[in-house]
Amino acid sequence: MGAAASSALTRLRFALPASSQPRAALFGAAALGLAAVAALGAAAWSTRGRRWRRRRHRRLQQVGTVAQIWIYPIKSCKGVSVNEADCTEMGLRSGSLRDRFWLVIKEDGHMVTARQEPRLVLISITWDNDQMTLSAPDMNDLVIPSTQPSTNAIQNCRVFGVDIQGRDCGDEIAQWITSFLKSETFRLVQFETQMMGRKSKEIFQPFIQNYQVAYPDASPFLIISEASLADLNSRLEKKVKANNFRPNIVISGCGVFEEDSWNEILIGDVEMKRIMACGRCILTTVDTDTGIMNRKEPLETLRSYRQCDPSDQKVYGKAPLFGQYFVLEDPGTIKVGDPVYLLDQ
Repeated sequence: MGAAASSALTRLRFALPASSQPRAALFGAAALGLAAVAALGAAAWSTRGRRWRRRRHRRLQQVGTVAQIWIYPIKSCKGVSVNEADCTEMGLRSGSLRDRFWLVIKEDGHMVTARQEPRLVLISITWDNDQMTLSAPDMNDLVIPSTQPSTNAIQNCRVFGVDIQGRDCGDEIAQWITSFLKSETFRLVQFETQMMGRKSKEIFQPFIQNYQVAYPDASPFLIISEASLADLNSRLEKKVKANNFRPNIVISGCGVFEEDSWNEILIGDVEMKRIMACGRCILTTVDTDTGIMNRKEPLETLRSYRQCDPSDQKVYGKAPLFGQYFVLEDPGTIKVGDPVYLLDQ
């Protein structure tokens, strides 16, 4: 509320007789409330206006269409295919279902992924009535609530050498995962939004970014294209699936590895910015149907033609590149079938 309006309300209060002053106070409070609502509304419209003006002066070029959207609730377990999802600063969300907000850990808090325990990819997840149900071969289904009791311990965890916390999901789920993997004792933790995420500068020291993630490897969003996957499969004896690469968004209708050049894109009302390519590791060699790691393909084939530029070896080393990491510029909702636009200056 501006100074002029505030001064006018003060003058009005002192100009009225004493008997009318309570009503004046109510009037003033109402006016303040309306002014606050108006100010918030103006700010919202101003933000939308700036976005609209920014887009209006940029050429929109459709480069593809959203073919698939995937949320991976538990890191390294099977994904959940959804038709639409909210894009938040910390990744995809569908109701209470969040991308990589749950993590399997050892007793000392270190993360466990399919790199160490390939059979994690056999744990499938269904989400219904705000509950997550876990299924795995030769195991009874287990239901996990979307939130854990506040009395459950908070575990100190390590994800790629970076400290992060998680709320313990209890002994029953710990025993379930331990019984299925049959190697050592494991626990499951859940990230909560009031916890501090892993900061981008702790993940990519050469880069200066301003975002946080919970348990994803590197960024809130990973995008691949159907064309790039088809190109890779044309070189392989045994075909691989999109889920070998665990993307959040799969794009159709673009050229082979065209996604490498998408610096900023618009999907629905969501703007994303590319930060870097995804360097691939032995996780891609885990068969998502059997849980067996072959340690060779598709990694060896990718190494034959998808190495980084020599100037980028300090970042990627010898890891071949497949898929692109993105961060959020403007939040919103995306749907399967949405056109994908390249934002040009």
